[in-house]
Amino acid sequence: MSFLIKKLFLAVIFNSCLFIVLFIGIQNSSNKNKVDLFIDETIELPISFIVGSSFILGSIFGNLIVLDMNNE
Repeated sequence: MSFLIKKLFLAVIFNSCLFIVLFIGIQNSSNKNKVDLFIDETIELPISFIVGSSFILGSIFGNLIVLDMNNE
């Protein structure tokens, strides 16, 4: 159980640091685009934020899947 908590804590800290670096990196981004969702479109967001946030969400979900597979 201790190993599971350590691994989850490391994943949270790593992805939080990536998210902070993402916000610092997009300060001067001028290229903006809308994301087309199933229901509606989002507001205009910088392309680097869209790519970076999708990478971070994929990393979070990947860590959660690995944690679930280790329990079985």
